[in-house]
Amino acid sequence: MVLSVFAARLVQLQGVDPENYADMAAAEGSDTILLPATRGDIVDRRGNPLAVSIDGRMIVADPALTADDASQLASFLARRLDLDYVEVLERLRMEDSRFQYIARQVPARRAADVIADAEAKGFVGLFTQRDPVRIYPSGDLAANLVGFLGTPRKDGSARALAGLEDAFDDFLSGADGEAHYEVGAGNQLPLGDHTVTPAVDGSDLTLTIDRDLQFFTQKVLQQTVEGAHGESGIAVVMDSRTGELLALADYPTYDASQPQEWPKSRYKSSALTDVYEPGSVQKVLTLSAVIDAGLGRPRQQYVVPPVLNRQDRPIHDHWVHGIEHLTLAGILAKSSNIGTVLAADEFAPGVLREYLTEFGLGRQTDIGLRGETKGILPAGAEWTDQVDDRIAFGQSLSVNAIQMIAAVNAIANDGVRIDPSLVKGSATLDDGTEIGTDQADRRRVVSAEAARQTALMMERVLDPDDGVASIARVGDYRISGKTGTAQRVSDRCGCYDGSRTSSFIGFGPTDDPRFTIYVVVHDSRAGGGSVVAGPAFAKLMGYALRRYSVPPTETEPSRLPVEW
Repeated sequence: MVLSVFAARLVQLQGVDPENYADMAAAEGSDTILLPATRGDIVDRRGNPLAVSIDGRMIVADPALTADDASQLASFLARRLDLDYVEVLERLRMEDSRFQYIARQVPARRAADVIADAEAKGFVGLFTQRDPVRIYPSGDLAANLVGFLGTPRKDGSARALAGLEDAFDDFLSGADGEAHYEVGAGNQLPLGDHTVTPAVDGSDLTLTIDRDLQFFTQKVLQQTVEGAHGESGIAVVMDSRTGELLALADYPTYDASQPQEWPKSRYKSSALTDVYEPGSVQKVLTLSAVIDAGLGRPRQQYVVPPVLNRQDRPIHDHWVHGIEHLTLAGILAKSSNIGTVLAADEFAPGVLREYLTEFGLGRQTDIGLRGETKGILPAGAEWTDQVDDRIAFGQSLSVNAIQMIAAVNAIANDGVRIDPSLVKGSATLDDGTEIGTDQADRRRVVSAEAARQTALMMERVLDPDDGVASIARVGDYRISGKTGTAQRVSDRCGCYDGSRTSSFIGFGPTDDPRFTIYVVVHDSRAGGGSVVAGPAFAKLMGYALRRYSVPPTETEPSRLPVEW
């Protein structure tokens, strides 16, 4: 009978289910060690680091050696490494395992100190392995773009929480590897099975950002917002020829190396997530479309009344005046709402909206950050006669800052809109989309001649005699620009709350543009776009032109007539 039982068991082991039992035996006599991949760096256009992985250690326990002192050791490790005591205790007591990680991505010096102190207390069974640590060497520099990694997940993998770290997590992460080997009597068998799947390190992400220009832009923006007692601000510097974003600053911001010390509302890039009415900056798009459609020309004459009574309410200008005799160039130079509406009256229904859509309003720019808004460009029944008038001079629509700078940059780039880029070359988002300068699309929005004439009209905005923003002039350079002052819509009531957005956008040199710059200050208490944002624009443009050794063109500035 005993032999029959043994025989039946032997048949079960060898004949009925041999593979499962072999696997179980192998598992009991094997162990697996994680081989962490190194996360790719995020660097600026010159290779300067914005987010990098440095030497770090994984603290690992051998439960066969730690089980006897598990409670005391768990208390020590939880206190020194800010870990959960119960979870550490479970790992230290894990049966049938010779490898349990206790903490991931610990700075090398700190890990060494913890191991040394543990050994001094008589604890055994702890050791370390390579496990790179993520750092942000420049603190708040481009933090709204770069983002950060949070506390690792329970499996030890990185937890990307914001910015490019989040959007390109798969691209940057790579893939961890593992080493699998047989053990016997608690030790690795020299002649046993030993297989290694190497880690695949993540790819580096090269941005179009210029680190030094980004630093200067952030400082100028901070000074501007605080000086105007504003709520927040945005400043963007774009390469006019390529659409590359050389600087993209938000204020207030946060320190990516200590994100927990700042409110979560600061982790985003307001230049992409926040929308607002652009105000008179919009007139650049409207009047360039008027010229392109053959409905007006810079010297065309208009009689501008003190008030324009339209539909449900009268339209006023920002200054009190009688009957003005302005050219189209004068309408832009003096930023006349009434004159802009009169010029836009020549459009057939729907044509202005078609132009604005081609400029990129009402849709995402898709530069690579999550949470980008499309803005609001009314359509269909929402586009009434009243809305048509207001949109012409910058109300009743909303944009984000990247949309607006890309649109105006089309004027700087001979009428061709270039998709804005934040990534140099090409990289893959977590959803599989390829983005970057290699994928940037170009399309003509207005003719080269219409763009040139609009640029000359914009140059008159900075004229000390006839314009409204001579304060934004930059030395001997010819600069084209436009002010913007718009009422703000409150999220609470959906109505204008009395606050305003002050902005300035422009490019230079006028006859050979290299940079397009946009400065926005929300809830400013110091004045309109020329006073608040104009000086900041001038500082940024002057710095960019000097940094990239762009000489003045030494040509004569525009002399288009403003009045007739």
